Amino acid sequence: MNGQVNLKDAVDGTISFHDKATNTVYKLNDQTTKLFDRPQGWHLPEAHIFIDGEPAIGCLVDFGLYFCHNYDAFRRNQGQGFGPFFYLPKMEHSREARIWNSVFERAEKMVGIERGSIRATVLIETLPAVFQMDEILYELRDHSAGLNCGRWDYIFSYVKTFQAHPDRILPDRVQVGMTQHFMKSYSELLIRTCHRRGVHAIGGMAAQIPIRDDPAANEAALDLVRKDKLREVRAGHDGTWAAHLGLIPTCMKVFDDNMGNAPHQIQTKKREDAANITEKDLLQRPSGVRTLEGIRLSTRIGIQYLAAWLIGSGSVPLYNLLEDAATAEISRVQIWQWLKYQVELDGDGLGVNRELFGRVVDEEMARIEKEVGKEKFKKGKYKEACKMFIRQCIAPTLDDFLTLDAYNHIVIHHPKGLSRL
Repeated sequence: MNGQVNLKDAVDGTISFHDKATNTVYKLNDQTTKLFDRPQGWHLPEAHIFIDGEPAIGCLVDFGLYFCHNYDAFRRNQGQGFGPFFYLPKMEHSREARIWNSVFERAEKMVGIERGSIRATVLIETLPAVFQMDEILYELRDHSAGLNCGRWDYIFSYVKTFQAHPDRILPDRVQVGMTQHFMKSYSELLIRTCHRRGVHAIGGMAAQIPIRDDPAANEAALDLVRKDKLREVRAGHDGTWAAHLGLIPTCMKVFDDNMGNAPHQIQTKKREDAANITEKDLLQRPSGVRTLEGIRLSTRIGIQYLAAWLIGSGSVPLYNLLEDAATAEISRVQIWQWLKYQVELDGDGLGVNRELFGRVVDEEMARIEKEVGKEKFKKGKYKEACKMFIRQCIAPTLDDFLTLDAYNHIVIHHPKGLSRL
């Protein structure tokens, strides 16, 4: 609900924040960026609201509250580039897009605004969805603004989809980037699909964050961002994402230098060569090595992300990258798969088993405590997060989503008529 209040204040132009620790006041500039609301995925419940005895569907609660509270403001500001814009995650099939289209049409009709006023960009971040891109655009044809490469969740989906295939085991997560053939193919096919349909193809998220106390390391991080964005704009993407505001000037410069004043590349980068991309390209096994350090990093990130999530933070800066649920999911499913098939690590020949994983967890928990400090470690949810992470990694059946299990630890349903003590 606090998020909905913030969204309404942002639409009204009144949002502000006073950081008492630094005595800094944040408020909007006269010229602001356009706001996209990102509802939850279809798989997530909203357990604070029950309908017919069942938790409400989270994404419909998100959409309904945002649209209901703000459509008047959108109507007043018509012609200024503002409107009910949405960013739709986690789809696997075009029928999910069809449901969204029905929701949009019903909402437009109920408030009396023109059909097609609502616009949505769809995240292609699951492996099944890459085979449904044309169909997703068709179902949302009156409301579509384009598609976006959600690359971190896409990697997670790749592992989850092939969880029962020992010949599809990924290397260390740091080696699975956009230069891997299956990732490059997915990105290029998305561009071709969008541009054939006259809509935008948006690139992936730059996860780096500015490193203020180390100029050399900061420049190295920015150089990675430049190279990544140069690859995107040359491939034909019309825009991109950044995890941190401090990266936007770097990203903008790369796109401006290569696109000039053009608002998009829909007509100039048709990517007809991507018509040759096949199922084999999209499913090609990634190359790389699997190492003990890879398990260590995944363990540290998974536990620290969960500890932050349990106290209300959905994204966490760790080791100069912004980690979110998608990157934490990669860590979890990768360890789960390596344990399931007792993968042999490159270099030292160690086999990944529960004994090795248990030792890694103990050592990485000690490292986390040292890094964050004993007091913060003691007050935080690190031990609870650790138990949860271990349970999910050693489970005989892979849980669909890390946050579904975590959600049950922060929301307790009190049945009607029961007193709370």
